[in-house]
Amino acid sequence: MILSSAPVPITAEGSLVLAGLAVLLYLAAALPLPALERISPAAWIVAWLLHLLLLVIDIGGFGQSMHGARLGFGPVLSMTVWLLIAVHTIESRLVPLPSVRLALGAAGALAVLTALVFPGAVRPIEHPLAPLHFALGVASYALFAAAVLHAVMLDAAERRLRSGAGAAPGAGGLGRAALGLPLLQLERITFRFVDAGFLVLTATMVLGAGDVEHWRWDHKWVFSALAWCVFAALLAGRHLRGWRGRKATRWLYIGAVLLLLAYAGSRFVFEVLLGRPPT
Repeated sequence: MILSSAPVPITAEGSLVLAGLAVLLYLAAALPLPALERISPAAWIVAWLLHLLLLVIDIGGFGQSMHGARLGFGPVLSMTVWLLIAVHTIESRLVPLPSVRLALGAAGALAVLTALVFPGAVRPIEHPLAPLHFALGVASYALFAAAVLHAVMLDAAERRLRSGAGAAPGAGGLGRAALGLPLLQLERITFRFVDAGFLVLTATMVLGAGDVEHWRWDHKWVFSALAWCVFAALLAGRHLRGWRGRKATRWLYIGAVLLLLAYAGSRFVFEVLLGRPPT
């Protein structure tokens, strides 16, 4: 089958209700409609908390006969988006970014639905450090996703400056969002996320390689190693050669795509296109 998923858990009906509420609240909080302005802050927090509850239920494998964690591209993407929304929620208290909220609200709703349709499969925990390895891996996804989001705003702001558009009404949504931050500050924030993501990715790979009994040189490790090399080259080029602007963001985008292919992308191919569990 083209579309495959795990057996329906006991909590499927409850998860469906929670997912529906989370999707509606994400959209209500993100859409720039005057009628929704009063409930938007509360709806955003409640949607985020419901999203967290769904992650605990789904990734924890509650309602399954097998004990372990539910793994797959759907849960990983869902947790990544949840962490990205958490970063944005904290950051937005310092700099309002309403256009970014619209994009992240849509991403949150889509992530909840993706994890619901493609929940992955419950796998036993074979190593005591496996949960930490998984958590660090998802954290690196989220940190680089935040870096990419800021890099897109950075590129949009630079394009607007070059074209002389300034704060023109026709500027793109993420471009307008970047107006709330000075360009150099936006660049510093972008690469702080890259620095943090690189450190967490390094820790993830070291921890995974330390599990010699279960370590394999497979597609996940190949793409992860390639991504690590790209990010290392980016940071070296930035600190030693002064890489900035589009040259730096292009390296970031390439590394992010490789990292996406390392786990979520490869599992998407196995679980959805091939209809079988990853090897």
